[in-house]
Amino acid sequence: MPRLQETALVAALMLTACAAPGWSQSGSQAGGWTVKAPMPAIRNEVAAASVNGKLYVFGGSVGGGRYDLTRNEEYDPATNAWRVRKDLPSGANHMTATAANGKIYLVGGFLGSQHKDAVAGAFEYDPVADSWRTLAPLSSPRGSVALAAVGGKVHAIGGRGTDLKTVTTHQVLDPATGTWSTAAPLTKARDHTATVAVEGKIHVIGGRFANPTDTTDMHEVYDPTTDAWSPAPPLPGPRSSLAVGVYKDMIMVLGGETNVGSLTDNEAFDLKANRWVRLAPLPSPRHGIAGAAIGASAYFAGGAQGTGGNGTSDQLFVFTLP
Repeated sequence: MPRLQETALVAALMLTACAAPGWSQSGSQAGGWTVKAPMPAIRNEVAAASVNGKLYVFGGSVGGGRYDLTRNEEYDPATNAWRVRKDLPSGANHMTATAANGKIYLVGGFLGSQHKDAVAGAFEYDPVADSWRTLAPLSSPRGSVALAAVGGKVHAIGGRGTDLKTVTTHQVLDPATGTWSTAAPLTKARDHTATVAVEGKIHVIGGRFANPTDTTDMHEVYDPTTDAWSPAPPLPGPRSSLAVGVYKDMIMVLGGETNVGSLTDNEAFDLKANRWVRLAPLPSPRHGIAGAAIGASAYFAGGAQGTGGNGTSDQLFVFTLP
């Protein structure tokens, strides 16, 4: 069979296999990827957020004893260029970040490899002033915390503690007062989730309960107005250490890992249709990658091609859907 026909046949079979309940075939609207200017240095298990049309990538690890990077780098899509900004006050891997009120908030993380030495630190970054403010810490050290902002407040959910066990803890930071309060806990303890706020609610998707093979497809939604969780259509396949972004009325969930390694999967939850759609896969497998949507595209940087920190990358992938 000619190469072109064989490729078309494989693509058709894949689309047919995806036509299951809870799925919508994206067809010609699967989108595509380009590769832009790489980060100044390779990094895995990074945190990222966007403010004022720019992407900021924080912390991470490179292995070989470097698990607490303090790097803070800014990417400008208009110039396709990176700029080094002021370092984090304290570095870590598996930190998480979210934007609110023109600032970026980061919490938790691990100082060691394999989720060891969790920290409770919390910081606020002002991209305009290029300055940091140290905030009141989390109630306990935790890494790989689910983080999202709603109504100007920052929600830190779940994560993994110094005993390497996952938790259901849900804390809420009021940046105006600098104080934390508590809210309804997760229904089941987990970390390494894809978490994002959209339309006034927080979606916590995927993740893991214990070790890297104990992944889940759970999708839960938190409503701050009722302080309650509700189930939503599950991720099409269980995985953890995912990247997430809100893009064109969809929650993009991409990459991640399972017991077989890092993945190229790229799926999106269509908020209006209340179902998942399959999008064009990542150019190469990634976990520990992070990013955000800016304008007409979604940007994702760093991560690793293999399990752990194997194949740590500096690449910046950009997804665009017509």
